[in-house]
Amino acid sequence: MVVSTNGKTEHDDSSEYDRKSEVHAFDDSKTGVKGLLDAGVTKLPRMFLHNQYMNEKKSDPDVISKFSIPVIDFEGLGNSAARRADIVREIKDACENWGFFQVVHHEIPSIVMERVLEGVRRFHEQDSEVKKEFYSRDVTRKFSYNSNFDLHKAPTANWRDTLYCVIAPNPPDPEEIPEVCRDVLIKYTEYVMKLGLTLYELLSEALGLGPNHLKDIECAEGLLVGGHYYPACPEPDFTLGLSGHTDSGFLTIVLQDQIGGLQVFHKTQWVDVPFLPGALIVNIGDLMQLITNDKFKSVLHRVLAKNVGPRISVASLFRMHFQEGSESRLYGPINELLSDENPPIYRETSRKEYVTHLYNKGLNGTSLLSPFKLQK
Repeated sequence: MVVSTNGKTEHDDSSEYDRKSEVHAFDDSKTGVKGLLDAGVTKLPRMFLHNQYMNEKKSDPDVISKFSIPVIDFEGLGNSAARRADIVREIKDACENWGFFQVVHHEIPSIVMERVLEGVRRFHEQDSEVKKEFYSRDVTRKFSYNSNFDLHKAPTANWRDTLYCVIAPNPPDPEEIPEVCRDVLIKYTEYVMKLGLTLYELLSEALGLGPNHLKDIECAEGLLVGGHYYPACPEPDFTLGLSGHTDSGFLTIVLQDQIGGLQVFHKTQWVDVPFLPGALIVNIGDLMQLITNDKFKSVLHRVLAKNVGPRISVASLFRMHFQEGSESRLYGPINELLSDENPPIYRETSRKEYVTHLYNKGLNGTSLLSPFKLQK
């Protein structure tokens, strides 16, 4: 990065570019991408330039997909067996063909969703000196904040800051969560845990299993929440808010604001996930694809950078983090889903091995599942 006399950055294409130093300087500031914007940056530092995305924009700038992500209405879920069966069929189809769907009438009050988005915004917009005490890359902390969890691993940085809170199985003491977002984060995640259990029942039935199967094998035991903050980007065509990746857990529930920007890769195209008032986005994670032996799909998705903002989203990932006990349980393809015609595709892995692999690899656009595939 070159800094001009007015303090603004310019793209530096010299062969002497020292990425490592730029990354360390950015990390040491503890102010994230919001700090860059606050400092008046008008040109992106080189560490944020996504060459592949820039080339994609040049070659095909205005692709409009004919696909639209499924929307599943949970209204009447408990009213009759026939209505429940219809919802299970819709979920099965969405998980097999998309790996993503939106849910409406899910029983999380809209006021709670609005307040948790506002709580995340307030945290990120605190005075930087207040926020710095939470800036950390210690994965054992129950509450922390940083920019790009994989900053020192990934080939390119994303235009995003994130607060992280480990909610389950062992939540932090309330005092560990900053007061600015404490109460609403606790309240929102209580609703998310309840919705997660409902989803696991429906997913179990969609697999032809008993409704408690996924819950009984502890798919709902861990919950990690990420409160994402995507400031307005000065050069949105040169970077991404979040690069293409698949999620590491069993299931993710995402709340996004009206700015949008989330895209899912479907049938060789990037498809927009539009803002739908009152809706939550649900997507299958890699561990769910592993235990269903590829029946349910964990698919690539990304977030575009925007020249407006901030965009706020809250992602609730059902998986263990680096807690005690995460190494004990092994996960492999569910026996009831296997047969001579459908042999196991993956080996068993522990939750700890899986998350460690994620943090060692970073978001580089390749599947997390590759090292766990059995050799043919």
